[in-house]
Amino acid sequence: MDAQSRRRADEIDPADQWVLNPRTGNYELRLDSSAEQQTQQQRPSVGAPRRTRKAPAAPEAPSPVVPGPRRGDGPPGGRRGGGRSRRIGGGGRKKALMITGGTLAFLLVGGSVGAYLYYDHLNGNLNVTDIGNAGSGGFKKDQPINILVIGTDKRSGAGNEGYGDKDSVGHADTTILFHVSKDRSNATALSIPRDLITAVPDCPTKQPDGSTKNIPGEKGTRFNTSLGQAGRDPGCTMRTVKEITGIQVDHFMMVDFNAVKNLSTAVGGVPVCLEKDVNDKDSKLKLTAGEHRLAGEDALAFVRTRHAFGNQSDLDRIKTQQQFLGSMMREMKSKETLTSPKKFLSLAEVATKSLTVDSGIGSIDKLTDLAGELKDMNLKNISFTTLPVVDNPAEKVKATVVVNQAQADPLLKMIRGDVSLTEVEKKEKAAKESAEAQDKAKQDALLQGEKAPAGDVRVDIRNGGGPAGSASTTLNWLQNSKGVNKASNLGNAPAKIPATQLEFAPNQAAQARALADMMGLPATALKVAAADAGPKTPMKLTLGADFKGAGIALNAPTEAPEGVQRVEADKAICAK
Repeated sequence: MDAQSRRRADEIDPADQWVLNPRTGNYELRLDSSAEQQTQQQRPSVGAPRRTRKAPAAPEAPSPVVPGPRRGDGPPGGRRGGGRSRRIGGGGRKKALMITGGTLAFLLVGGSVGAYLYYDHLNGNLNVTDIGNAGSGGFKKDQPINILVIGTDKRSGAGNEGYGDKDSVGHADTTILFHVSKDRSNATALSIPRDLITAVPDCPTKQPDGSTKNIPGEKGTRFNTSLGQAGRDPGCTMRTVKEITGIQVDHFMMVDFNAVKNLSTAVGGVPVCLEKDVNDKDSKLKLTAGEHRLAGEDALAFVRTRHAFGNQSDLDRIKTQQQFLGSMMREMKSKETLTSPKKFLSLAEVATKSLTVDSGIGSIDKLTDLAGELKDMNLKNISFTTLPVVDNPAEKVKATVVVNQAQADPLLKMIRGDVSLTEVEKKEKAAKESAEAQDKAKQDALLQGEKAPAGDVRVDIRNGGGPAGSASTTLNWLQNSKGVNKASNLGNAPAKIPATQLEFAPNQAAQARALADMMGLPATALKVAAADAGPKTPMKLTLGADFKGAGIALNAPTEAPEGVQRVEADKAICAK
């Protein structure tokens, strides 16, 4: 290719070359004639038909295809006009990869991105951290998904030097546990205050040389020290969240200041609403009352401000961040974004460059699988809430908080029990006559009926994920407090499980109901076998990661406790 032709091909904007063919309903790559001619001259024809991508169906607008080719590459998606894709430096054909609604940016900050980018290029953008066994080992398609989204205050990158301690290794400054329901119909985003006083457990961390270093735990410290301090990695934050909530985290995703600036710019600005004028010298946020569209430095100042709204605490900053994320989600799902190939391309580039993930989802293939689980979720069924806390009673000058157990316990039980916080979702489910609803009613029926006397209950107890010694303490509690004298402690289970299970035979139903009533087990914990058991055969109780202690009920409430802050992602709220 001569210099003039090469320059002309280089100037092609890939986002402008994908055009919807109204006759076929396909998106097709349309190069100008000279560039296409040069491309075809370089590739031998194999007589294959032109490959196209079918435009995905969508209720509002089709999701366009964005190839994202690099300088000198042939058109993405393989052949065109009988040609064969060109190999670059022996690297093989570049694979195009679809990432549709509810994907990378949604996982970062709750938005939705659709794009086609080169497989190797997109993978090269990702930062991957090996967290050992801090996660569950991977999300499962038929189980709830728990993703820990971490926003660190690390000041790396150009333009961030003026924010606070420029030499800081970073903290878990903004942390959201994103729980996706088993049926993928709803999600709960639980914010964890950075100034929460908690215990950070021992943390095995992978070192650059491949060895593992155990970082000792710490009691009575701020939650945000679970990351960065003493060499702690995101796996330490995941372990800390599990200690606080009783919820096993599957994966983490981490971003820094640059992600807020770059994502807000890529989407064309994020709409926000203010009830009053703001002039915060610390965060450099200066805005008048009313509506604004924020991007870059202004967007970062908005999510960082602690002195502009409410009582100027971190808890009010969390509310502001939730409002911003909800608005970004709505913006990414808007027609203006869904129909703009350039925005898709820019968002996918920014999202992957901003993202650090665990090795369990450390490739675009794995992230795409995860995105597929989330793509159909409606924003009105995503609830933002915050772990309930109160001022630390040990402090005269209030600077930190502790968990408000009266409100937090039922809220966390709802999340562990996969109960939606969204009233809209509950009404929709109640209106459906589905097989799932019938299965739930059948499961609930297991708790109804005769209950055996405590002295007739036979059960073997194993610890499959509860606190150390749970099988022993549960045995003592059942025998001494409940009169279950035919119980045995079999120690640790062969494998850990996320939720407590009681396995029993049909002729042990009365015993199972009695034990479930004593322990507060939900219907979902009861697993009935097909055949009857012998007269002296014990049931099998395996305590899961949701087990908090003997006498603490596991059955989840159906309503959030009064006073718990929450807002749905589809609602626009003015900061005040």
